[in-house]
Amino acid sequence: MAGQNKLRVTLLRTFQGTLIVGLLLVNIYYAGKLFNLFERQLETPVAAPAPTSNNDTGISVQYEYGFPTSRYTFFEQKVKPNEFLSTLLENTGLSKQKVFDIIQKTKRVFDLRTFRAGKRYDLIYEDICKAPIAMVYKPSIYDYIKFDFKDNTVQKITRPLKTRVESTSGIVRGSLWQSMEAGGNSWELISLMEEALGWAVDFYHINEGDKYKLIYEQKYVDGKKAGIGRLLGAYYKSKGQEDTYSLWYENEKYKGYYDLTGHAARSRFLKSPVKFARISSRYNRHRFHPILKRRRPHLGTDYAAPYGTPILAVGDGIVTIATRRGGNGRYVKIKHDKTYQTQYLHMSRFAKGIKRGAHVRQGQVIGYIGSSGLSTGPHVCFRFWKNGRQVNHLKLHFPASKPLPPAEKEDFLCTSKPIVQMLNDIHFIKDHQGVLAQNSN
Repeated sequence: MAGQNKLRVTLLRTFQGTLIVGLLLVNIYYAGKLFNLFERQLETPVAAPAPTSNNDTGISVQYEYGFPTSRYTFFEQKVKPNEFLSTLLENTGLSKQKVFDIIQKTKRVFDLRTFRAGKRYDLIYEDICKAPIAMVYKPSIYDYIKFDFKDNTVQKITRPLKTRVESTSGIVRGSLWQSMEAGGNSWELISLMEEALGWAVDFYHINEGDKYKLIYEQKYVDGKKAGIGRLLGAYYKSKGQEDTYSLWYENEKYKGYYDLTGHAARSRFLKSPVKFARISSRYNRHRFHPILKRRRPHLGTDYAAPYGTPILAVGDGIVTIATRRGGNGRYVKIKHDKTYQTQYLHMSRFAKGIKRGAHVRQGQVIGYIGSSGLSTGPHVCFRFWKNGRQVNHLKLHFPASKPLPPAEKEDFLCTSKPIVQMLNDIHFIKDHQGVLAQNSN
């Protein structure tokens, strides 16, 4: 009897142990499932929810691409290299016939040639254990393509764009570009600033402590910054020089930047043929050549920049030479009038349409930075002719542009007044570290 009881106890303990082990294995299995799902979500973040709206019950509901986020799951991924839309759709589980139908409909709303690797798309699931019910391809921040697999429809939807007028300002510490970047300003805004003030400010001879102020349009999509609109007004102050203002004015006849008196803020020639470059070698009649190892006049100004940086025509004119020759490498020469010519050396390639006889406009891209010919690194050697002689363009002074007609000037002064006031209302104060900072009223 005692032996039977001992056997029952042993069997009971064995059963309990087996049950516990089984429960542990089940828990581990489902824990693994949950971990894998969590890991996938980390790799493919859920799309940010759209603004909320209220339904009939008064409960706040969030939507993304028209789907309530509480009911659907969003997995964001990237288009892989050499991946076509058709293969991507097939991989979601759609039949070949359905993929064909969707592709035909897509052609009516979206150019398939612009389907690019690296672009993001969302797969939308009603049940993550089943195939997705929709896909959203995002070619840009401004719009998206919505593929509804249930309704078999394709739509191009433009996101609502909001524009706000904002301001920024700062003090130059080191280089202007470093100071502006440190202030959180985009290269797009920096480029516009150079365009607005380049007629009066030599950005290659700025001084420590120079001040700038900008009034501009900032675009937003779903609360996120989506690019810069127009630069409405710019101000620059350099020690020992008068304050410089550049104001945007636009109507059916006129469009561009003007100074406070209504004169076009546009010099006859740009200060530089390259944006965001640095001068690596100046005009020097007694320069020691780094390759030839002997003194040889350097009758131009070298602007160093990365390979592929656009090179701009500094003024309107006609291309007289676009070729490759000797130490010059690939170069372009432009005749602006009977007095002035310019030349751009060591290009990696010419811009489309740049050939002998082509008409170019100021600021037009004519080629790209390279190191062809006799060159130690990527740069453009910029040369300037006046009356047949090469001169230092940084020391030239050109007459002021013509002012707006009286009727236009009156309208300009009226529309620019609030922008000037906004610029003047931006003051600089010293923070607790003694550094000048912005104080907008």
